[in-house]
Amino acid sequence: LDAVAGRQYSGRTMNEQGDNPAGEESAPAPQNPKSESLQFDPVGARLTDRIAEGTLSTGVIILDGPDEFILDFIQGIAQPSRVVARVVMSPRVVGQFLSALKANLQRYEQTFGKPAELPRPSPEQRPNIKDVYDGLKMSDDKLSGAYANAIRIGHSPSEFCFDFITNFFPRSSVSRRVYVSASQVTRLLEAITHTYQEFQKRVIAQQQLRRQQQ
Repeated sequence: LDAVAGRQYSGRTMNEQGDNPAGEESAPAPQNPKSESLQFDPVGARLTDRIAEGTLSTGVIILDGPDEFILDFIQGIAQPSRVVARVVMSPRVVGQFLSALKANLQRYEQTFGKPAELPRPSPEQRPNIKDVYDGLKMSDDKLSGAYANAIRIGHSPSEFCFDFITNFFPRSSVSRRVYVSASQVTRLLEAITHTYQEFQKRVIAQQQLRRQQQ
């Protein structure tokens, strides 16, 4: 199992002369707030029965903006294809996910050998993103997606399991579980690598432009 690194939060309490849990206007102002660092990791993340069932994905669409990456996991076994899970992550977490996925795939290949190569569509057969989404079904409950700031990865000889985790104090929780065949993981790694590299190029270009304008 690979888990993206645990997180550290700074906590503040107002229990000394200024505790106001109910929000009463007459409560005295806090005098001595207490701050402390909170360090924990996602290894023991809570997993509900509903999330534990997971969902099988046969493909993924990766969208990226200035503040987040969106991974839309697709199930294309029957038509129409549908988005079965949408996961939202920050660019920093995507970079960590990329490193963990690469390491996990290497361990898989050392144990089981390289996954079978899937047929690749020709460039002429690739529709644009708008046309792809026009042909996809996405239920309303998938539109906002599930946030994740940690990922736990495991694999068997035939598939990989991705637990996307909300790693918030006081307890981590699995927000989505997605199963992907081992043959799909190589393609997933290539897609995330390319998208992340293009994102980094844009960030560097924007930083250079700002420096020139100063």
